[in-house]
Amino acid sequence: MDISALMSTMLSDGALGGIGQAAGVSQSDVKNVLGSALPALLNGAESQAKDESTAAGFAGALSDHAKVDTGDLAAFLKGVDLEDGGKIVNHLLGGQTGAVADTAAQKAGLGQAQTIGILAAAAPLLMSLLGQQTASSGSGAGVASLMGSLMGSGDMGSILSGLLGGQAQTASAQTAASSAQSGKSGGLLGKLLGLLK
Repeated sequence: MDISALMSTMLSDGALGGIGQAAGVSQSDVKNVLGSALPALLNGAESQAKDESTAAGFAGALSDHAKVDTGDLAAFLKGVDLEDGGKIVNHLLGGQTGAVADTAAQKAGLGQAQTIGILAAAAPLLMSLLGQQTASSGSGAGVASLMGSLMGSGDMGSILSGLLGGQAQTASAQTAASSAQSGKSGGLLGKLLGLLK
């Protein structure tokens, strides 16, 4: 599975509908939130895999989640553990959890609590898909290497634009843009972030 296939699964009708039911929101709300926040969650997963202090725990968590069958997305998401999902979100996003949730909430026109609920319902599915990918690789490579390979297999902005039917402004990009504006707004970073809008 490359990054495009993973994101396609996360944004499929089956996943969106199941996450919406678990979080008590509409399918379109889920699509808007994940369209904004999914890259931040994936970047967080890569950071967890590459950080020496979290790599072992993250690899263990992926191994555990890989054992769960995601073949039937509706059945998987019907039994999703939102409390566990909330913990996953906090692990992946760390100190950025609030900022990412706020940005996604604003884009979707939802409250932060609803947005966190969506991310909590989506996170176990993301971990299972990542876990299955690492378990099936058979390469013997470490999780950090596999995550790096996955993240380098496609441009998330372009993939999201295709899946969402238009340009996608991600929560991580918007958060970075805000930081850039408070610093050197005229720099190269500011120009690059401007291209994402």
